[in-house]
Amino acid sequence: MAKKKQAKKNAGKRKTGDSIGDALRVTPGFQLADLNPAAKPAFSGKKQDAEKVMAAARNEIDDLQERLYAGGRDGDGPAVLLVVQGMDTSGKGGIMRHVVGTVDPQGVKLHAFKAPDAEERRHPFLWRIRRELPDPGYIGVFDRSHYEDVLVVRVHDLVPPSTWGRRYGQINTFERKVNEKGIHVIKVMLHISSDEQKARLQERLDRPDKYWKFNPGDIDEREHWEAYQEAYQAVLDKTSTDENPWYVVPADHKWYARLAVQQLLLDKLRELDLGWPDADFDVAEQKKRLAAT
Repeated sequence: MAKKKQAKKNAGKRKTGDSIGDALRVTPGFQLADLNPAAKPAFSGKKQDAEKVMAAARNEIDDLQERLYAGGRDGDGPAVLLVVQGMDTSGKGGIMRHVVGTVDPQGVKLHAFKAPDAEERRHPFLWRIRRELPDPGYIGVFDRSHYEDVLVVRVHDLVPPSTWGRRYGQINTFERKVNEKGIHVIKVMLHISSDEQKARLQERLDRPDKYWKFNPGDIDEREHWEAYQEAYQAVLDKTSTDENPWYVVPADHKWYARLAVQQLLLDKLRELDLGWPDADFDVAEQKKRLAAT
């Protein structure tokens, strides 16, 4: 009995010897409330150390992204989809600038999902998501995603519980079909504390150069903080699968969150074992032709 209690207690906990990806992956028993948003799992350095690690990784990411892009030129081959979710001010914009912004833009398809417009509301909730999936060879990036339809929709009672309750299974099926198309998904939740969010909103109000980032509606959403935490826990419980797991990234330290997401992207690109596409022409013949000019 004591062993069973200890196993339950340890379920979903991070091990200090893990890689960042291993440390952040959601496993059975994971509880969002148990993860300190200021933690730095699997990284013992400071901000300047993280910046060095990120700088050192960029050449490899550049090489792997070029291989990915080259392999998709014929309309075939794998793609990567990075899904980034998080509460307001959790650092999604910083991920776009400091991680996505450092890769070759010609091989990136970025889409920021807002509230659905009139046309989108006339279709099933995944309709607009399918339209933005990356083509072979691309890194697709979703700033918010289909998960808004089991987060915002749930918290604000925009549809009946029976409707959003079915969507978890629909999302899992959709993501499996996405995998079958050769799209490899990385799902990231940026986990920020209420206190840190309040501090970031205060900074936006204190600095004229940050006014443009402030949305009065963000304060309204803070009133639903606990409901959002419950909604995110349900997302993690119901849609973190073996094929498409969630990674929860502590986001109170922006620099750690950026490092973590970069490493998750690098791990996925390495996992694809990308080579260069073979020539579809006679190389020796073309060399002779070129020499003759």
